[in-house]
Amino acid sequence: MFKTWKIAFSLKNTYRVNSILYALKQIPLLKRLLPEGLYRVRGFKILANILSGLWELVTVFLGKALYFLTLVCGIGILYEKVLPREAFLHIFLFLTLIGGYMKTGMFAPTRDKYYAMMLLGMDARLYTLSDYAYTLGKTVVGFLPFTVIFGLARQVPLWVCLVLPFCVAGVKLTVAAYTLRDYEKRGKAFNENKLEKHQWILTLVLLALAYGLPAVGIALPFWASVAVLGVFLPLGILGIQKVRSFDRYREVNQQLLFQMLHQMDEAKTAPQMVSRKAISADTSVTSQKKGMGYLNELFIKRHKKILWRASVKIAAVCALLSCGAVAALLLFPQLRGKVNALVLTFLPYFVFIMYALNRGTGFTQALFVNCDHSLLTYSFYKQPKFVLKLFRIRLWEIMKINALPAAVIGLGLCGVLWASGGTENPLDYGVLVVSILAMSLFFSIHYLTLYYLLQPYNAGTEVKSATYQIAMFATYLVCYSMMQVRLPILVFGLACIAFCLVYSLAACILVYRLAPKTFRIRP
Repeated sequence: MFKTWKIAFSLKNTYRVNSILYALKQIPLLKRLLPEGLYRVRGFKILANILSGLWELVTVFLGKALYFLTLVCGIGILYEKVLPREAFLHIFLFLTLIGGYMKTGMFAPTRDKYYAMMLLGMDARLYTLSDYAYTLGKTVVGFLPFTVIFGLARQVPLWVCLVLPFCVAGVKLTVAAYTLRDYEKRGKAFNENKLEKHQWILTLVLLALAYGLPAVGIALPFWASVAVLGVFLPLGILGIQKVRSFDRYREVNQQLLFQMLHQMDEAKTAPQMVSRKAISADTSVTSQKKGMGYLNELFIKRHKKILWRASVKIAAVCALLSCGAVAALLLFPQLRGKVNALVLTFLPYFVFIMYALNRGTGFTQALFVNCDHSLLTYSFYKQPKFVLKLFRIRLWEIMKINALPAAVIGLGLCGVLWASGGTENPLDYGVLVVSILAMSLFFSIHYLTLYYLLQPYNAGTEVKSATYQIAMFATYLVCYSMMQVRLPILVFGLACIAFCLVYSLAACILVYRLAPKTFRIRP
């Protein structure tokens, strides 16, 4: 089995190394410096292998660290009505149950599995068992330091902290064994990348139990959480027997990998199909404008379903939530103090919320698939004056689309702040609204600027720009890190407004100077 794992790991590492080298070739600053025969240069291969190894370590530890910092402990510290160790184990238990079937480690179709079992003809049973054992080992090793560190900080006994990672593995083994038995009965393979409706409902129920009960002062007693988690140790051992004795792994993987290939084919055409369905076929749609203004207005009117309609729905939901929050604060005065303290210091948290709600990526994808994809083949469309003029028009449109939910959120926060007791500085209300609008402005400019400077799509509407993906990932990390910041409204709000203004000016200058050269279809 070790020999099989070694071959499989080498195959996966080779695929990853080639992906890293390809990504390096796509970065503009490095593209000119790197040799044409990059894949044949030993030094670069060594560098890529080092990066691949570092990424393997990141997958073992970084995800677990973020998991505890945010989902387990980050939210757990907000619950003051339950003991820290009970809140910790209560949340950990229900999230572990969710992870048991959402991330089994066995039933996720991947490219490396396809290459190994389908193309190279490796023994499916040996490959699956060795890969699954390695995945469970990474799970235990990755969880162990953080269950000890965060568990001890929440007054959880050391022996419990040491056992928790094995309980996580036990849950996964139990689910794997049950799923394999289910396959023997029904002949249908479980795909963890494509959950069914009842599984999503179960996930919502378990999330409600994980976070909803502690919010009202209810958590499983310490011994109950430990007992439930402990049950999965013997169940996991029994699960090992089923996992080892199962002899139809090739059938299971053939089903899963066929689904993966089908999904990959669908993914190539999905943007076109989705966009075509979203386009209005009403021939009466017209515009009184001329030139680029005419083109843009027709585009906006025919894409209301994925642009304005989505924005209106988001704004409506935000308005309902805001009204509900204000009503709850008026009906339950005991909540006002805690909520007021949150609103006064949690404004940085809304950077991530505005990042999640922003329509920038959907807007730029629709622009390319249903407009620029065709027009960029004409030389007149790439002339600097047309590129810059259309950029200004599109920027104004996406700013309006994103401003609607942003204004609702800003006003809603003002209402919540007022209902929870208000603030000593009335300027906070104005800064609150303007800063939320400034965040919306930032993301509108940010996504459109990245689109014009790094235009990531090729003729098949696939993302082929590594620099674009790095920029998107960096945006996510920065916004995610903002959830850990706690600053007064006035301080963070003014800083946010100033940053957005400076960034907007810099982005417009970059587009003015570079977009005529960079705005093109990728090969």
